[in-house]
Amino acid sequence: MGRRSRSETKATEQEDNFARRKRSLNTEPPKMRRPMRRAKTICSCSSPSSSTFLNAHSNFSWFEKDLWTEVAKFLDGRSLVMLAVTSRWFNRTLMEDCIWKYVCMRDLQVSTPCHVSFKWIDLYAAAFDGSHSYNFHQQEKHIDWMRIGAFSMDSSAAFLTERLQFPARIPDEDEAHNFLQSTGCCVINNVKKGIWIADLQLVRCPVCDLNTCDGTMQTLDARHIELFLNKEYRNGSWKYELVGSHDNQMHADGASGAIFDVEHLRDCSTSAVFNLKSWVGKPMDWQPRAVITLHAVAVNTNLQKNEGIHVKYHAMRAGPDGEVVSIRISQQLL
Repeated sequence: MGRRSRSETKATEQEDNFARRKRSLNTEPPKMRRPMRRAKTICSCSSPSSSTFLNAHSNFSWFEKDLWTEVAKFLDGRSLVMLAVTSRWFNRTLMEDCIWKYVCMRDLQVSTPCHVSFKWIDLYAAAFDGSHSYNFHQQEKHIDWMRIGAFSMDSSAAFLTERLQFPARIPDEDEAHNFLQSTGCCVINNVKKGIWIADLQLVRCPVCDLNTCDGTMQTLDARHIELFLNKEYRNGSWKYELVGSHDNQMHADGASGAIFDVEHLRDCSTSAVFNLKSWVGKPMDWQPRAVITLHAVAVNTNLQKNEGIHVKYHAMRAGPDGEVVSIRISQQLL
C-alpha cells in the first residue's frame, strides 16, 4: 500500500470530526434526561413541609389533658367510656369527676346543683340507663313510661297540683287538708334540693281504695337524682307514703299533674306550664303530653267522657324524719 498524501489525511480527519458532531446532535443532553424514580420506603417522612411542621410544634403532644378535657365536652357518655378504655392515660383523664359533672349538666339541661354524695359518673349512669322507680321495684305492675326530663329544686318546698292554673296563694300547713279538697293542691316541705328527674308512668293500680277500679292509672313520677344509688331505696327500706288524695267527681277534660319549686313559682320560665295552648294536645288527641322548665314539670292526657278522677299524692322520705327524695302524682278514672 502506498503512503497517504497529506491532503488525504486531512480530509479523513474532517470526516471523523463531522461524524462525531452528528452523533452529539442526535444525543439528548445530560441535563434534559429524565432522572430515575427512587422508591420510597414506608417510614420515609423527610418532606420539607412535614419537617417544618414538626419543628414548629415540637412541644405538641396527643396526650394533652386540657385538650381532651375540651374534647370531652362534645362527647356523650357512651363515647367517653369507649375512649377511656383505650389506654390508662385516657382512663385517668376522662374519668375525672369534673368531666362527668359537665356532661351530666349538659345532657340533663339543668343548672349547677347543690353538693352531691356520689360520683358524677354514677349519677350519669343512674339518670340515663332507662331506670325508673316502678320498673325498678314493681315490674309486674308497669305498663309503659316516658322520660320527660330534669328540673332543679332550689328550695325545700314543692307545690303539687292537679289543676294547671296559677294558684292564688300557697296554703299553710294548718289548712293543707281543706285546701287540698277545695283546690286539688298541696305543699310538701323538707324536699331534698338538687336535680330531680321526671317520668310519666302508666301502671296497674297497686292498691286501690275505690269500689270500682279500671286497673290502670297515670303517674307523674319525680325522683331526686341520687335516689337509685342509695342502698336503703334498693333494698326497699324507704317506702312511699300517702300525703293526700282528692276526688274530682265530675267530667274531667284531662288528667293533669304538676310539681313546682315554690321559690320559683312566679318565674317567667315557670309561666310556660300555665300556657296550656303551647303544649297540651288538641281535643281528640289522646297522646300524653308533658312540659318541663328549670324548676317545674307538668303532664296532661286528654280524656274521653268520664265521671271524674281520683287523685293521689305520694312522697318518699329518706328515713322516718328524712328529706323527701321522690314524689308521685297519680290519676285514676272514677
